[in-house]
Amino acid sequence: MYSCSNFLVLLQALTVHAGNEGIFKCTQLIAFFCVDQLLLDLMTFREQALRLILDLSSTVITCCILQPHQNSLILHAFMDLFCSFVRVNLFSEKIPRKMVLQMYNLLHAMSNNDRDCDFYHRLVQFIDSYDPPLKGLQEDLNFVSPRIGEVLEAVGPVIFLSTDTRKLRNEGFLSPYHPRYPDILTNSAHPMRAQDLANVTSYREWVLFGYLVCPDELLRVTSIDIALVALKENLVLTLFRDEYILLHEDYHLYVLPRILESKKMAKSGRTKQKEADLEYSVAKQVEKMISEVHEQAFVSCDAIHHERRILLKQEIGRMVLFFTDQPSLLAPNIQMVFSALALAQSEVIWFFQHVGIASSKSKAARMAPVEIDPSDPTIGFLLDGMDHLCCLVRKYIAAIRGYALSYLSSCAGRIRFLLGTPGMVALDLDASLKGLFQQIVQHLENIPKPQGENISAITCDLSDFRKDWLTILMIITSSRSSTNIRHLEKATVSTGKEGLLSEGNAAYNWSRCVDELESQLSKHGSLKKLYFYHQHLTAVFRNTMFGPEGRPQHCCAWLGIASSFPECASPILPEEVTKIGRDAVLYVESLIESIMGGLEGLINILDSEGGFGALETQLLPEQAASYINHASKVSIPSTKSPKLAASFPLPGHESYPENNSSIKMLEAAMQRLTNLCSVLNDMEPICVLNHVFVLREYMRECILGNFRRRLLAVLKTDNDLQRPSILESLIHRHISIVLLTEQHISMDLTQCIREVLLTEAFSGPVSSLHLFDNPTEQHTGSAAEAVCNWYIENIIKDISGAGILFAPIHKCFKSTRPVGGYFADSVADLRELQAFVRIFGGYGVDRLDRLLKEHTAALLNCIDTSLRSNREVLEAIAGSLHSGDRIEREASMKQIVDADTVIEFCAQAGLAMAFVGLLAEAAGAVLEEGAPLIYSLLAEVVRHIPDEIPEKKEIRRLKGVANSIGVVCDHDSQWVRSVLEEVGGANDGSWSLLPYLFTTFMTSNVWNTTAFNVETGGFNNNIHCLARCISAVIAGSEFVRLEREHQQRQSFSNGHVDETLDPEIQSHLSAEASIKSTLQLFVKFSAGIILDSWSETNRSHLVAQLIFLDQLCEISPYLPRSSLEPYVPYAILRSIYSQYYTNNPSSLLALLSVSPRHSPAVSLAQSPVVRQHRGDSTPQYGAYDSGYFKGSSSHSQEHLYDNDSGNLRGAENKHRNVRRSGPLDYSSSRKTKFVEGSNSGSTGPSPLPRFAVSRSGPLAYK
Repeated sequence: MYSCSNFLVLLQALTVHAGNEGIFKCTQLIAFFCVDQLLLDLMTFREQALRLILDLSSTVITCCILQPHQNSLILHAFMDLFCSFVRVNLFSEKIPRKMVLQMYNLLHAMSNNDRDCDFYHRLVQFIDSYDPPLKGLQEDLNFVSPRIGEVLEAVGPVIFLSTDTRKLRNEGFLSPYHPRYPDILTNSAHPMRAQDLANVTSYREWVLFGYLVCPDELLRVTSIDIALVALKENLVLTLFRDEYILLHEDYHLYVLPRILESKKMAKSGRTKQKEADLEYSVAKQVEKMISEVHEQAFVSCDAIHHERRILLKQEIGRMVLFFTDQPSLLAPNIQMVFSALALAQSEVIWFFQHVGIASSKSKAARMAPVEIDPSDPTIGFLLDGMDHLCCLVRKYIAAIRGYALSYLSSCAGRIRFLLGTPGMVALDLDASLKGLFQQIVQHLENIPKPQGENISAITCDLSDFRKDWLTILMIITSSRSSTNIRHLEKATVSTGKEGLLSEGNAAYNWSRCVDELESQLSKHGSLKKLYFYHQHLTAVFRNTMFGPEGRPQHCCAWLGIASSFPECASPILPEEVTKIGRDAVLYVESLIESIMGGLEGLINILDSEGGFGALETQLLPEQAASYINHASKVSIPSTKSPKLAASFPLPGHESYPENNSSIKMLEAAMQRLTNLCSVLNDMEPICVLNHVFVLREYMRECILGNFRRRLLAVLKTDNDLQRPSILESLIHRHISIVLLTEQHISMDLTQCIREVLLTEAFSGPVSSLHLFDNPTEQHTGSAAEAVCNWYIENIIKDISGAGILFAPIHKCFKSTRPVGGYFADSVADLRELQAFVRIFGGYGVDRLDRLLKEHTAALLNCIDTSLRSNREVLEAIAGSLHSGDRIEREASMKQIVDADTVIEFCAQAGLAMAFVGLLAEAAGAVLEEGAPLIYSLLAEVVRHIPDEIPEKKEIRRLKGVANSIGVVCDHDSQWVRSVLEEVGGANDGSWSLLPYLFTTFMTSNVWNTTAFNVETGGFNNNIHCLARCISAVIAGSEFVRLEREHQQRQSFSNGHVDETLDPEIQSHLSAEASIKSTLQLFVKFSAGIILDSWSETNRSHLVAQLIFLDQLCEISPYLPRSSLEPYVPYAILRSIYSQYYTNNPSSLLALLSVSPRHSPAVSLAQSPVVRQHRGDSTPQYGAYDSGYFKGSSSHSQEHLYDNDSGNLRGAENKHRNVRRSGPLDYSSSRKTKFVEGSNSGSTGPSPLPRFAVSRSGPLAYK
C-alpha cells in the first residue's frame, strides 16, 4: 500500500509530462485515491470492529441477566457498536467496490512498479465476502448471533409496552399523576420502565438490524412476536441521514432463504429428534410471518403510528399544562419528560421518513406509494408539545440541576450503607473493585450542596464519577471477574431497598442531569434530522397549519426546527455548512411566507362581504322600496325567510338558524386570527446561523402590506371608481380588524395604518413638505393619484361623454348617463368629497387641486391665445361698443376666430372652479369636524390679515391654506390668481381687452340651445359655469396685473411711494375698484347686445342670456345685485322666473319645504351684513349668503345688524355657500349695494326701498 507522499510524487510527475490533460487525469486519480482509501478504511474497520464485538460478547455480555435496566450502559454501548457496524457495511454497498479495487491495483503498480499481491488479495477477499454486504454480515456475525438473540429478547417487553397505547394511557407511564392514586402528584409507579421508554427507538432498531444480520435468532419462540411488532410498524430502515433500505424487501431476499433452509433441515430431522419438530414449527411460523407482514405493514403502519401520535398528543398536552402549573414537579419527573420527548421525536421522524416512500406492495413487485396523510394535524401538536417541553426544561434548568445534586448527595449515604451490609462484607471484594466503590462514594460526597446558593453558579464536573462507575460495570459484567452482577444483587437487595447496582445506575443517570442536561435534551428532543426532509416539512405545514384542526400556536415549533438544521453539517465538509444553512434559511422564509399568507387570508375572510360585511348590511332606499312593494303584494307575509324577493338580505339575517354556520365561521376566524397574532408577537427570534428572523416585524409588514393591497384593490369596482363613501366604510372595516389584532401585538399598528394612508396620499420625500414652493415634480401615492385622475378625466374632462353638469342648488355634479358604475351625483357631491378628504387628507386635496390647476391653466392659456390673435378685432369692438356703432360692432364680432370654442373652454374652466370650490368646502367641513380650533383660527386670521398688493410671501401662504378650506370669501378669483401667477399668465396688454372678448360671447350660437333648469339652478350646457369663469378670470387677472404694475413702479422709484395714504390699502382698493368697473363694463355691454336683439324674430336666446347676467351678478362678490337694474328692468327678470317656477310642479312643492336648500323664498329674518366703506371711492360689498366676509384693514370694521350676532356666524358657517333664495333675491342679507360718497363710517340697509315684498309669487324682493 503506497503512502500519500508517493501519490503526490506521482501527481507531480504526471502534471509535468501531461500538461492540462495530466491535471485532469490527476484530478480523477485523486478522486479514485479517496475512494480507495475509503475502501481500505472499510476493510480495517471491519477487522477491528469484529474483533471488538467478539471480545465484548465473549467476555462482557455473558451474564444471563441481560435486562436493560440492570446493565443498560454496557448493553447500549455494545448494541450501538453492533448497529453502527451493520449500517456502515450496508451503506458501503453504494460504492462501486470492484472497479475501485482494480483502480487500486493499477495505482499501486504505477507508483511502486509492482503489485501489492498480499494486500490486493485481502481486498479481493473482503469485497467478495461482502458482495452483497448482507451476506458477509450474516457470516461474520454468526459467532455473536446467540448474544444478539438474548439481548433482543430482553428488550422485547419494552417494545411491547411502547405499542400498547391503551396500557400506556391507563397505567400512566407518561403521566405525572400516579395511575392508581391521582392525589399523588409525583408518579413513582413505573420509574425504570418510563426510563426504558426513552430508549425504545434504539430497541426497535436493534430488533430490525439484529434479525436482519442474525436470522437464526428468529427461530427462538419469543422472537417471532418481537420481530412481528417491529416489522409491522416500519417499511424502511434508516442507514445514514436520509439514506435507507427497503426493510421488507431485504428480509425477503436475505432472511427468508435462511429460514427456509432451517425449515428444510428441521424437516429432514423431525423423525430423529423431538426438538427438530419444534424447530420446524417455529421456522414455519417465521416463514409465514415474513411472507405476510409486508402486506400488513403496507396497510396498517400509518394507522398504528397515527394512533400512537394521538396518544402522545394527549399525554404531552397534559404534561405541558401540568408542569407549567406545577414547575416544582418537573425535576422529579425529568426522566418521564425525556421518554415523552423521545417517543414524540421517533414518531415525527418516522412520519417524514415514510412520506413519498414507494414500496413493492405484493409478491408481484408492484411499486406503490405509501399512503401517508400530509394533512395529519397530529404532527403540529407533537412539534408544539416538544417545543413547550424543551422550553420548560430550559426555563427550569437550575431547579432540575438542584434536584439532581440533592439526589446525588442523598445517594452517597445509601451507597455507603449498602457497601457496609453483611452481604457485601461476605463477598470479599478484591482491592481494586473495593477502591472503585470508595471512589464512587467520595465523588458523591464531594458534590457541592445547593442550599442557600445560586444553583446556576455551581460548576460541577461529574465525568470522573461516571467513568469510575462504567469501570465497575465492566468488571462485574466480565466473565473473568470473580464478582458479577448477580453477586452484588443478592448481597444488597435483601435489605428491602434498592440494590447497589440500581442505586449506582440511578446516580449515573441523575449525574447527567447536572452537567449534561443540554446534551440529553438535544438527544431526546432535537429534530435536526428533519433537515433531510425539509421539503416534506414545508408541504405538511401548509396542509396542516390552516386546516380544520390546525392551531396557530404550532407555527413556533415548525419554525424553531430550523435552528437545529446546521447541526447536521459534517465538520469534514466545510461547504456543507453553507448549503445546509442556506436550505434552513429558505425553509424558514418559505414557512414565514405561508404563515403570513394565512394571516392575510384570515384578515381578508373577516374583511369580506361574507365576514364583517354581512354584519353591516343596510337596506338602500331602492331596496327598501322593493321590499315594501313585495310585502304589499303578499297577503300573508312570510317571517321564515330572511331574504327578500329581490335577493336583498334583511338586516339581522345572520341571526336566523340557517345562517348560524356563517357566524360560527366568523367566530372561528376571529379566534384563530387573535391566537396567531398573540403567538407571533410572543415568539422569540428564530436564529439560523447569522440570520435572525423576528416574526413580529414580518407580521407588521404583512398586515400593512395587506392593508395597502386591499386599499388599492377596492379603489376600483368592476365598472369603475368605487364611491369614496363606500371606500371609506371599507377602510374603516379593515382598520377595525387591524385594531382587533393590535390588542394582541405589542406595537402601534394605528400609527402604521396612518403611515400607509399617508404613503398612498403623499409618497415624496419628507423634506419637500417643509418647502412651500411648488416642486417641479409632485410625488403622490398611487391610490390618491388613481382617484384624482379619475375625477379629472371623468368629471372635469368628461372623456366618456356622460354629459356632466354642475347643479348649483344641489352642490353636486350630475350626468345624463352613468359614469362607470354610478351617476355623477353619486361620486361628485359634497358628501363624497368629504369622504375623499377623510381618506386622503390634505395631500389628496393638494393633488386634486394641482391637477385642476394644470387643467385650468391650459384653458386659460387658450383665452390668452384668443386675446393675442384677436387683439386688433377686439380693439375695434371696444371702440364700437363705446361709440355705440352697432353695425361696426356686429361686423367686428363676426371676425372673432373660434368664439364658440373659447366659450366651451371657459365653461370647462368654470366647471373646474365649481369642483375646486366644492372640494374646498368639503375640506373645510372635515377640518372643522376634526380640528375645530385650527379651522376657527384660520377663519378668524384670514379676516384680519392686511390686504396688500403685492402680498408678502407669508400672507400668500396663509391665504392659500385658508382658500383651500373655503374660508376666503372670494375663493374663485384667488384660486385663478394663483393659477395665473404660477404659469405667468395675464402678462401683456391684450388682457385689458378681456371684458370685450367676454362680451362677444353674447353673439354666439351657443345661446340658441341654452335652457335654464329650475331643478339644478343652472343651464343645460353648463353656461352658468361660464359666469363663474368670467367673474374669477377678470378678478384674478386684475390682481395679477396690478401686482405686476406695483412691482414695476417700485423698481422705477427705488422703493419710494406716496405716504399720504397707506399704499397697501390703496393698492387693494384700487384692485377692487378696477375689478368692479371691468365687470360692470361687461354687464353693460352684454346687456346692450342682448337688448339690441329684442326686436329680432328669433329671440329664444334672450331669456337664457338675461338669466346668465343675473347669475353673474349673484356669483361675483364684486358686483352688487343691483348692477343689472340700470340695463334690464327687474320686472322682466321677475316675469321670467315666475314663468319658470310656475310651470315647474316640483318647484311648487319645493316652496312648501322647510329646508332652505331647495326653496326660492327668502328668509327675511336674516340680518343684513354690511361692510364699512373705506373712503369716498371705496366699494363696499356684503358677503352673499355664504357667511364669507371680506378681509378688512385696521381702518375698517364690520357691523352686524342683529341682536343675536353671536349666533349668526355659526349659522352662516353651517350653511356655507348654500343658496337659500331663488335666482332673484334682493334682501339685504344677500347683497349690499355699492355705496358711494359716504364717510359716515357705517352703512344702513340696502337703498332699494321701492322694491316692496311681493306676496303674489314665489320671488321675494326687499
